[in-house]
Amino acid sequence: MRVNFTVNGRQQEADDVWEGESLLYVLRERMGLPGSKNACEQGECGSCTVRLDGVPVCSCLVAAGQVEGREVVTVEGLADFAKQRAEHGCGTGACGTSLQDAQQWAALPSDSGLRPQAQDSQTGEGAELSPIQQAFIDAGAVQCGFCTPGLLVAADELLERNPEPSDADIREALSGNLCRCTGYEKILDAVRLAAARQEEAV
Repeated sequence: MRVNFTVNGRQQEADDVWEGESLLYVLRERMGLPGSKNACEQGECGSCTVRLDGVPVCSCLVAAGQVEGREVVTVEGLADFAKQRAEHGCGTGACGTSLQDAQQWAALPSDSGLRPQAQDSQTGEGAELSPIQQAFIDAGAVQCGFCTPGLLVAADELLERNPEPSDADIREALSGNLCRCTGYEKILDAVRLAAARQEEAV
């Protein structure tokens, strides 16, 4: 089966997709986008969270055929998505970086050693991190990093939908994302920080 859908703002095509193949498998193995993590494969941990037509979903539970004609945003496209959303309000197919650029992503050392400078949200060259990504770094919310992509995607959606979330709102939005390294407080701090910075910018 052939599946045509938008990934991080760019039209993509996956060929020879097996009917039972998950969106997670297609993103990681067929498209070379490893940001969404494969952990429980049961929709319990949230490490594979992506946005499907704007809604956070566990990509391990979405059959690849279900995304035909739809829009997917992964953690690799989060910075471009957030930037274009802030600048233009992101129309379908208008946001993102090419699949080829996303596959070349690599983290770069910071210029000062204190604050990592990504230059393009997917390739590591050309642009800043998204506000939620930077807040996670500044608040010390990243430990092993396995759960981080799903948390970032879920938190980004929360802040788009609710720019001034209460602690209860944050906890509910992230309730489908498990982290075994932290007590979650730094993660909550990061979302609070991103919300405060977002409010200051308005």
